[in-house]
Amino acid sequence: MRWVYDDGGRKAAGYRGETGDCVVRAVAIATDQPYQVVYDALSRGTQSERRSKWNKTRRSSARNGVHTSRRWFKDYMRTLGWTWTPTMGIGTGCQVHLRTEELPHGRLIVALSRHYAAVIDGVLRDLSDCSRGGMRCVYGYYSKGA
Repeated sequence: MRWVYDDGGRKAAGYRGETGDCVVRAVAIATDQPYQVVYDALSRGTQSERRSKWNKTRRSSARNGVHTSRRWFKDYMRTLGWTWTPTMGIGTGCQVHLRTEELPHGRLIVALSRHYAAVIDGVLRDLSDCSRGGMRCVYGYYSKGA
């Protein structure tokens, strides 16, 4: 899979340094929205999170990582007109890898282990090539419509 460097407009929005904002970047890139608009929306969403017995210490944040399994995030993606397609189930093993031929054409937000990235028409758009040579497992992806 071809890789193109893309910060999703983070630098243009005035942010500097390293952070764990991969969800914000992936959504901004794939939906073609300004980084700051997505950052603000996800920041508002994280404020609605409650602490759980599994996560007592840290609430997710747009800057340091969003818990994408939360209902508010799924609702946010749905309001943008994006749908979730799982590619892996419990006990099934990896079925889809981060390869052009294994993913549908179009604009995607792919869920990987501890990372989210944008794929547009078979091109990985992220800060670095996270494909692991085409061996990285895709847990699922958001796509427009469907």
